[in-house]
Amino acid sequence: MSTTILEDFQGIAGDKTLFARENLEKLERCTVVITGATGLVGSLLLRSLLYLNDTCALHLTVIPVIRNEEKLKTILGEIPAAVCPVMADVTERDFVKEAGEKIRKILEHTGSQEPGEQAQEDRKEEGSRAKECREEEEDRKFRRGNLYFFHCAAVTTSKTMVEKPVETIAASCDGTRNLLETARVLHADSFVYLSSMEVYGDMSVYGDGNTRATEDRLGVLDLLNVRTDYPESKRLCENLCCAYHAEYGVPVKIARLAQTFGAGILPWERRVFAQFANSAMQGSDIVLHTKGLSEGNYCYTADCVRGLLYLLLMGEDGTAYNVANESCHTTIGGMAEMVADTIAEGKIHVVYDIPKTNTFGYAADTHLFLDSTKLRSLGWAPKTDLPEMYRRMIRYLEETEEKA
Repeated sequence: MSTTILEDFQGIAGDKTLFARENLEKLERCTVVITGATGLVGSLLLRSLLYLNDTCALHLTVIPVIRNEEKLKTILGEIPAAVCPVMADVTERDFVKEAGEKIRKILEHTGSQEPGEQAQEDRKEEGSRAKECREEEEDRKFRRGNLYFFHCAAVTTSKTMVEKPVETIAASCDGTRNLLETARVLHADSFVYLSSMEVYGDMSVYGDGNTRATEDRLGVLDLLNVRTDYPESKRLCENLCCAYHAEYGVPVKIARLAQTFGAGILPWERRVFAQFANSAMQGSDIVLHTKGLSEGNYCYTADCVRGLLYLLLMGEDGTAYNVANESCHTTIGGMAEMVADTIAEGKIHVVYDIPKTNTFGYAADTHLFLDSTKLRSLGWAPKTDLPEMYRRMIRYLEETEEKA
């Protein structure tokens, strides 16, 4: 394991607020379902949970829902006993029936090996509640501990959003509906949906010059711009989450993520932060295909993972939280200049090569400042600033290249 990523995992495990005794007890013998487990955030959630499992003896089970087993092996190497992959596409029509049954069987198998005390107490209470509650207990009784869901699967490439807008919308909405329904049927104890800062849209509609985005203050999206497929479908998915919470009691929390990167970046990553890091490592100029005027917040990978765990264990059901580091607020151009001047020590430059048409599928310029006050109220605080995010990401890449 890379030294840098190990330091990050140790930092996550050392968060005394997050892992107070009552929260550790919630994780003991639990089962965690993760979609998008071969993506950046999903893979780090998976690896972080496995580290916590080993160091805290949690006896948990992680179920990554994946489409490509080779990618999972690239991330984990040998798949440990605590990991029970489910090969499935969360957008497929029969997902709830087929993948849900696979998850149920894993729950039954792990539950029959080591039934927890709480599950035994649930059996004793059978017949003492209303019919619908008895049915819920029937589903829960074979479980060792709590059942958690992280829905991380999403289209993340702007070019795909422009070239395949129908598929982008379907992936968001069908996948989220399927996973929420699975969580409902299996009576999940907590569900975290990964949304995006893009749901805020254009904040200039307020006309007050204030681009600070709190969870109750949304801007405008242009519905006639095909690139709006991604943020608008994310908005609908958030509303689906609220609908499942209101109608069925699914304990869902929504995480509106800032752009997240750092140690743990995947070999196939092609987003702008990876391109900037590669330019610094190779000593080549950074080439921008826009004026770089879009501004927003960023968040380090380990800070984001801690934030998501805070939501899972301590967040309020049916609500949204921004996950961002306010100190990492800048424009794309400003970040490129910082990498060239500070990270590459002035040995490279920023070059602007702007095409006449948006062939790369970039979103329209945004002016957004995510406010993470609500998440901070739970006890979370980001630890890593923007230059350090790049230093740790580059160090991680160098360490992984040495081992390859």
